[in-house]
Amino acid sequence: MHVLVAYESRHGATAGIAERIAETLRSGGLEAEARRVTEVKGVAGYDAFVIGSSAYMFHWEKAATGFVRHNRAVLTAKPTWLFSSGPLGTEPLDEQGRDQKVTAIPKELPELAAAVTARGTRVFFGAYEPGRKPVGLAERLVQAMPAARGALPAGDFRDWPEIEAWAGEIAAELVRQPAV
Repeated sequence: MHVLVAYESRHGATAGIAERIAETLRSGGLEAEARRVTEVKGVAGYDAFVIGSSAYMFHWEKAATGFVRHNRAVLTAKPTWLFSSGPLGTEPLDEQGRDQKVTAIPKELPELAAAVTARGTRVFFGAYEPGRKPVGLAERLVQAMPAARGALPAGDFRDWPEIEAWAGEIAAELVRQPAV
């Protein structure tokens, strides 16, 4: 079974998650490759999909959203999972006691998941390096405002065991079923 792990990543954290998912799928006995959505020339020939995007300001990257919408017919007919990365820090709850992964669900994720009949969605913690070059207006504004910049926790908060466990669940499910 051949699996495409397609992703969009601004600074590399989501790319790292996608690579780890593909590696875990390969360890589970599947053919898997991770590719940026803008580098995917076509989806024919794949038996399953895991698609992810970094999330900023509660939205998936436009390229990832467009990829899912453009390939909706194929994705609906094949096993598909969606993931996001974005919340920062190590605390599962925010200051108001809300689950950070729930509050960080990108606005379009429920609609995209329903559109492709996704078998599952997941939000993973991301990474933030304060010295990186800003991409987009929102990041430029944050870097221009010292108080806002200091409010974001710096570091790599990706939970590799959690990511590998989720990918392992996907691999186990795909190995149990015949290719479509």
